[in-house]
Amino acid sequence: MSRAYGMSVQIEGIVPRRARCVKRAASREWPFQEWEGDRRTLRSYAESCLAGGEDEDQFADRLAGAIWKANKAFCHVTVEASYLEELPYESHHRGEVAYCTWLRKEQKGKKRRA
Repeated sequence: MSRAYGMSVQIEGIVPRRARCVKRAASREWPFQEWEGDRRTLRSYAESCLAGGEDEDQFADRLAGAIWKANKAFCHVTVEASYLEELPYESHHRGEVAYCTWLRKEQKGKKRRA
């Protein structure tokens, strides 16, 4: 079963001449397309699915390994995972009481403008 995720990656301390290789390697592991930053620090975000029972930690390990291999040296890799199928949310319901409050404010505002 696959699960939809939004993944952000930040990579710091890249060997500058390896930046293109690092982007390419990371994009093979997850569909990162747009990159921000300079040749030593890169950031990207993309949405896709984890499949085959892979969890967030396993994905972060796999992505970091690909990045380190492409960089041919250590660099900091930070992955922020957002599970898109159960995002936290807030409901904001406005009932009749809220309507009456709004209506009173509207009527007061019209009297002041007149």
